Amino acid sequence: MAGEDHVATAKAVYDMTAPAYVRFVGTEISAATEGPIDQSLLVAFVELIKRRSIERVADIGCGPGRAAAFMAARGLDVVGVDISQAMLSVARSAHPHIKFEEGQLDALPFETGVFGGAVCWYSIIYTPPGRLAEAFAELTRVLMPGGYLLLAFQAEDEPIHRANAHGTHLPLTSYRHSVQDIADRLEDLDFRIYTTVLRAPDLENETTFQGFVIASSPTS
Repeated sequence: MAGEDHVATAKAVYDMTAPAYVRFVGTEISAATEGPIDQSLLVAFVELIKRRSIERVADIGCGPGRAAAFMAARGLDVVGVDISQAMLSVARSAHPHIKFEEGQLDALPFETGVFGGAVCWYSIIYTPPGRLAEAFAELTRVLMPGGYLLLAFQAEDEPIHRANAHGTHLPLTSYRHSVQDIADRLEDLDFRIYTTVLRAPDLENETTFQGFVIASSPTS
C-alpha cells in the first residue's frame, strides 16, 4: 500500500473493531495469546532495562496496553503509543496508572533520546518492508544510546491482503517479516543485535511462525 495508506487504514480498522479485538486478546499479556517463549522475552527485556538503571520505556503500537501493563507491573516507567483513539480509550480505562498518547511508529510524539527502551509488540505487521527504514530511524531517534528495542512480529510467510478486514469493508495487508531481514535492517542503522528468535506456530490462533528481535541502539 503506497504512501500513508497503510497507517490510515490500520487506524480506521482498529477504531472500528476495538471492542471485538479486546474481547479476543484482552487487556493483559496472557497465555491465551503469548506463549512461554514470548513472555520470557518480555521478561528478559525488562531485566535488560533494569540493568541499565534507566527505566523509562515506550510500548509503541500499544493497542489496549497489554505490553505496557506487563512492563509497568515489573517496575518500569511506561508510556504507551497508538494511532487508534478507540484502542487508547480502552488502554486508559484498563490501565489508568499508565500514560497513553496518540502517535504513529514513524512520527513519534517524543523528544530525542528519552527512552531507555522500546517495545513494538506486533506493531510492524502493517508496515510494508519498504517503510521499515523510516520506522526504525524514528525508533533510533527516541532511544537513548545503547537503549534496548524489542520487536515481535509474524514471520517467514507471504503477506496476507484482506479486502474486508475484520468486517469493516476496508482493505488491510498483514506483512510477515523475515527475522534476518529485520536484523539486517537494524544493523544497517548500527544497532547491535542481542538475540533473535523464530518459533513455530503454537497457539490456537496462530497460522505462521513468530519472530522476535532484541537489539540495542547505536552508542555514538
